[in-house]
Parts: sequence; C-alpha cells; structure tokens
Amino acid sequence: MYKKVLAAVNEHLNSEVSARYALYLAKEANAGITFCSIAENGLADKGFRLAEEAVKRLSSRARELGVKADCVLETGMPLKQITKIVDAEGIDIVFAATRREDVEKRFFARTVARGLSLSLHCSVALVRVVNMGRIHPREILVPVKEHIDHIPERSYFASMLAKSFGSKIHLFHTTKPLKKFFHGETYLTPLEWERNIPPDISRFIGHLDQYNVEHEKRLASGMTGKSIAIEAAARRRDLIIMGASERGFFNLLLKGSPVEYVLRETPCNLIILRPEQ
Repeated sequence: MYKKVLAAVNEHLNSEVSARYALYLAKEANAGITFCSIAENGLADKGFRLAEEAVKRLSSRARELGVKADCVLETGMPLKQITKIVDAEGIDIVFAATRREDVEKRFFARTVARGLSLSLHCSVALVRVVNMGRIHPREILVPVKEHIDHIPERSYFASMLAKSFGSKIHLFHTTKPLKKFFHGETYLTPLEWERNIPPDISRFIGHLDQYNVEHEKRLASGMTGKSIAIEAAARRRDLIIMGASERGFFNLLLKGSPVEYVLRETPCNLIILRPEQ
C-alpha cells in the first residue's frame, strides 16, 4: 500500500523521532523513504546544521536497515515545498512532528499541522512525541469507533508499525449508554459487546488477522478522549495510533474532539493518521 514514504525533518529532536517511526514503517512495508528538511527563510545557520545532521543520522540508520533512502535539503516555505515534492514524486504518506503550537492552541486551528493535513494529496501521519526514550513501542493502543472509514489503510498502518517493532495492538472502544435512568446509566458488558461487535470493528480485526498481528480488545465507558488517555496511562502503553478524517477537522474547529483532547493530554507518544482523501 505504501511504496514511497516522506519524513519531514527540522532542527527539533521530536521531528527526528517522528522520522524514525516513518523509517521503521518503510522497512516493514518494503518502501523507499525520503528525508526532507525545508529550512524556512530566516532560519539561523545553527538550526539548518542541526536539521542536516539529523538527516545524516537518519540516512545512516536507513542503510543499516536496508531501506532505500533519499535526502532533500532546501530552503523556502515548508508547506509549499513539501506539497511540491509529494505531487512530483508520488509520495504515499508523509510523517511530520506536531509543534508546540498544536498543543497550546486549538488543534488544527491555523497551524502547520492543519496545513499539511488539509493540503497534501496523500496520507499524513502527525506525530506528537512525549517520551523520547520510548520510540520502540511494545504496547500500541488503537482506539476504534463504531463507524470506521478507510479500514484497509488504517489497519495496514497499525499492522506495519506493530510488526516492525514486534508490538502488540490493544484495540480500545468506549461505549455509549444503552439507557439512562434517574440514578445512573446502563452499558453493555464486555461479554455482551463481544457478541455484538460493530461490523466496522469486526472488519478492522479481520485485517489485523490477515497481517498476523497480535491483538486484544478492551472496552470502557465514559468520555472518549479522557478514557483513551487514562487507558494509556494506567496500562503503560508506549504509543497511541488514532484516526482523523477531513470531516473530523471541520468538527474540531467547531467543538473539539477526542483527537484534540488526546493530543493535549496523551501520556505517551501519539500518531494521528489522516488517510488519503
């Protein structure tokens, strides 16, 4: 599914960590990778050198893993230049690290991350790095909704990362109450949910089985975003992989979403995948 991967690299360490996720996915998918560093106009020489050194380290690691790698070092506006490369080279997916502004502001509200996610004609994986020392995840949390779009790509993405690190996937679903009473709410029990798994989640699981990825299912009730963050913290997950769609971006601007909450509160590294539109 992915044959050409691009990793955006800058002078910040979190972008190098993001690029390493991209590298390991490329290795498992038997894809080529391009490490791309676009120095914004006015960037100090020190910042450019730091980005260049990061690209060299990543290229060296790619050679060790047997992954075909190219490097692009240019100046200009990152969004414009990356878009140009994606269109010219037929890139399938772009990895980029989120910046501080993505957490401090409403997510995707006039940020670089929003620009990449909405303008690129390929899939985009946005990476928030919380723990620099946990970039080889063993336990991956994958929240799943009742209705899932782009199931083949979402399951493929999670499977390739899990297989590249020898990880286990923990599917996590938050349920809505069946009925509301004066003294509380009633929910499906795990056993009842197991007997009535939503069709989209069943399809997702079927794809994981095809890739021979170890996985288990977890169920909880409550607010989705908060439940995901608590689950990741309580069970010490190393990485969360969440999905986002273009429709989701519009909703974010209006009222926020679980993705926005987890972006702010995640206790571990987080990847937000926006499949190709």
